[in-house]
Amino acid sequence: MARTAKDISGFVKDLIAIEDIETKKRIYKKVLGIAYKNGIYPASIHDFYIARAKEGFGGFTVPAMNLRSMTYDLARAIFRAAQRNNSGAFIFEIAKSEMGYTNQPPPEYAAVILAAAIKEGYRGPVFIQADHTQVNIKKFKENPEKEIESLQALIAEAIEYGFYNIDIDSSTLVDLSQATVKKQQYYNFDVCAKLTQFIRRVEPKGVTVSVGGEIGEVGHKNSTPEELRVFMDGFKERLRKGLTGISKISVQTGTSHGGVVLPDGSIAQVALDFDTLKTLSEIARKEYGLAGAVQHGASTLPSAAFHKFAQCETAEVHLATEFQNMMYDSQHFPPELKEKIYQWLKINAASEKKDGETDEQFFYKTRKKALGPFKREIMGLPDSLRDAIALELEAKFDFLFKQLNVVNKKELVDKYIGLKRVISRKRKEAAAIVHDGEGAD
Repeated sequence: MARTAKDISGFVKDLIAIEDIETKKRIYKKVLGIAYKNGIYPASIHDFYIARAKEGFGGFTVPAMNLRSMTYDLARAIFRAAQRNNSGAFIFEIAKSEMGYTNQPPPEYAAVILAAAIKEGYRGPVFIQADHTQVNIKKFKENPEKEIESLQALIAEAIEYGFYNIDIDSSTLVDLSQATVKKQQYYNFDVCAKLTQFIRRVEPKGVTVSVGGEIGEVGHKNSTPEELRVFMDGFKERLRKGLTGISKISVQTGTSHGGVVLPDGSIAQVALDFDTLKTLSEIARKEYGLAGAVQHGASTLPSAAFHKFAQCETAEVHLATEFQNMMYDSQHFPPELKEKIYQWLKINAASEKKDGETDEQFFYKTRKKALGPFKREIMGLPDSLRDAIALELEAKFDFLFKQLNVVNKKELVDKYIGLKRVISRKRKEAAAIVHDGEGAD
């Protein structure tokens, strides 16, 4: 399997065709070696984010993009748009849930992203992020230690395969029935501190993994300054002294993941509270030295809204569903394959259809679940079709880079993010480190 950068696409075909996880891991190592030789390396955005608060530069928002399907083609399109705009400030991410339903485990996702960078002749740091490393509240209530250990195992695996940016989502543990904000946020900041301590113990030597916290679950009530301060103060109390904390904080300001689909299949208008977003970002930067606030669930917002994120000094914005929608709804996506996917959903996702829900609402809500089972068929489409779809999304990526004002940021990123060739710790060693005694009592 000795290949060079010239035929790197062969590695991608193997990653898609072969299910064996050990083979995927071996391919990742080969791709990583080629990437290093070409001046491409997985990196943490931590130092860049902390410098944003410390040195006061801003006026831009970093896009964090979840690629659920056609990952190689869309990553290539992103790298082309980035080079055209001289932008080094962008993140590739995938959530814990997405790894499952899209059938993209960490070694595969990271290898495909790096392969795309090699193919497009990109140079410099590549930021790969584990989005929504989320605590399952039901499992946590049943056995908190077991749930935390399962997240530690996922985090250790992600870091081993170049995910040097980890978003911890323990906001599911916020209990609004409690009488005080501190009690409401207690398990959120406590678990976030424990997982941050774990990350500091397993991160590669010389790398400070960028860690994000979250104070309000997306789709629920809007976050407040008091909640941010209570979370951060509690997090600092629980984090062992001397350890590096988080670099950003996710907040809720009115969005929902995937948007709200109406009976006719269109998306409802979102009333995003930009004033709250601006206030929370300012508090995060000035009072706690973070890059600022992070906005989730934004990809289905109207195009005219995106420039406001940079104006509000939002540190990062997460984008996913619109890319999936553009692929499915492209004139180049074969209608017969789409119909096959919808027929599969009628059988395999039937339990998710609610009373009174239209077919348009049902398919919109569930079609992400078909991306894993149909991964090979989608990636097996003729190059001409995949290229045409990718070209449509490339225009969207170009638009986002400009609207979020991450044009000509490459030199600024390179100033703070240096080349670090690292050797990740073995996952089995990391998994042996449990959270017992990690609190700051």
